Amino acid sequence: MLTKEELEEYSAEAIEIYLDHISIDCVVFGFHEGQMKVLMLKSKNEDGWQLPGGFVQKREPIDVAANRILATRTGIDEVFLQQFHVFGAPDRNRQHNEMYADLVAKEKNFFAHRFISIGYYALVDFFNAIPTPDEFSEICTWRDLNDLPPFLLDHELIFTTALDTLRLQLSYQPIGYNLMPKEFTMPELQKLYETILGKKLDRRNFQRRMLGFGILNKLPQTRKGGAHKAPYLYSFDLENYQAALKEGLKSGW
Repeated sequence: MLTKEELEEYSAEAIEIYLDHISIDCVVFGFHEGQMKVLMLKSKNEDGWQLPGGFVQKREPIDVAANRILATRTGIDEVFLQQFHVFGAPDRNRQHNEMYADLVAKEKNFFAHRFISIGYYALVDFFNAIPTPDEFSEICTWRDLNDLPPFLLDHELIFTTALDTLRLQLSYQPIGYNLMPKEFTMPELQKLYETILGKKLDRRNFQRRMLGFGILNKLPQTRKGGAHKAPYLYSFDLENYQAALKEGLKSGW
């Protein structure tokens, strides 16, 4: 929570720079050590956590604003972004209104407006991202999909809607390409799909289907260091991948 002085300073600047009534919230997914990750921020002096977000400058396209916001939170300039929903419940920013109502007069309080939020999901390389908190937060960090903290505002709804969308678009967007490292094993790729879908997949059927799509290059080297037989490494054939996605990966996951 901001102090009265911080809120006055931020509001005065925000009223000049940003559109009122419109915000952007981003669900940023990464993948590391067999776990799907979500980028989250711990708010100052509050128990709840939020998704990365921000506001749209007055003469700025919406997609440009989303890329700018994600660059400041991740340090990555080019991020795979997909707009997935608009959130506009009348009381969605009620918590902020209640927190700041007595600090600054309504006409001078940027947060006193009713905001609709445009939701984006982002797919980033876990190793390239540098989580960076904003002025309202004390922590910005990755959280495991199966170990998420309590959300503030309506951010739990935004997250679950993004995850549902990701599952629906698994056969139509380059999700694996944007989340996996350049080289990976078939078990690692299967783990990504299982984590997104929330269920176990048959190993042989998964391998047969993935190879049947013609979107993978089998590399001559194997993954070293395991206790079992070293599995082969693969990479995505991006041209074939993009062509296959136009028709949809007929998966039946």
